Amino acid sequence: MHPFPRVSMTRRRLIGTALAAGSLASVSGAGRPLAQASGPFALPPLPYPEDALAPVISGTTIGFHYGKHHRAYVDNLNKAIEGSDLVHKSLEDIVKATAGDPARVAVFNNAAQDWNHTFYWSSMRPNGGGAPTGPIADHIKDSFGDYAKFHQEFATAAVTQFGSGWAWLVQDQDKKLKVVKTANADTPMARGVTCLLTCDVWEHAYYLDYQNRRPDYVNAWLDKLVNWDFAARQLGT
Repeated sequence: MHPFPRVSMTRRRLIGTALAAGSLASVSGAGRPLAQASGPFALPPLPYPEDALAPVISGTTIGFHYGKHHRAYVDNLNKAIEGSDLVHKSLEDIVKATAGDPARVAVFNNAAQDWNHTFYWSSMRPNGGGAPTGPIADHIKDSFGDYAKFHQEFATAAVTQFGSGWAWLVQDQDKKLKVVKTANADTPMARGVTCLLTCDVWEHAYYLDYQNRRPDYVNAWLDKLVNWDFAARQLGT
């Protein structure tokens, strides 16, 4: 089976789950020490040091976003599933099992946000961005015409997502690439869609660095941070 995200995350996630830019051991100082988990899920480590994406995204922003917001989703998920039939399921299975269930909205929101954030960290790398090369570049050309058209479509989706949410590059069942956007915690993965990249457009992802200038954040994200190697690994054959 293909590595994350195409394999469901196990209940006690291995350190490598969130890594997109090589192993944790190969990134000096990457992430922060993991706190003792209070349930079956633990906050996965970042694939790079907190300040590695600066100046596009500052270490202060990553510190709050990862250390406070993402951690809260993990902690709240553990509380929400305690004693339930979900406690032994993988994170991906929990997201799919609770999507659209009005009785388990809190579980879905926290599980999906844990999954989305882990995917977001892996969608970026230091000195990334720009046009891809290799097979994924061919997919971009076949699906959008050229990279410039993809860039415009992705940026438009991210900037026009009203309120909080996510912009995604996904691969449909016909192996074509598409840009989609989702609100709040929603994720294409819940509907069985193969995700390749995501950009977080919740304000806590960029407000300390860009204030209300979401277009500047999105364009910088595309031009300087996108991890095309990670996206390529998610492609279906």
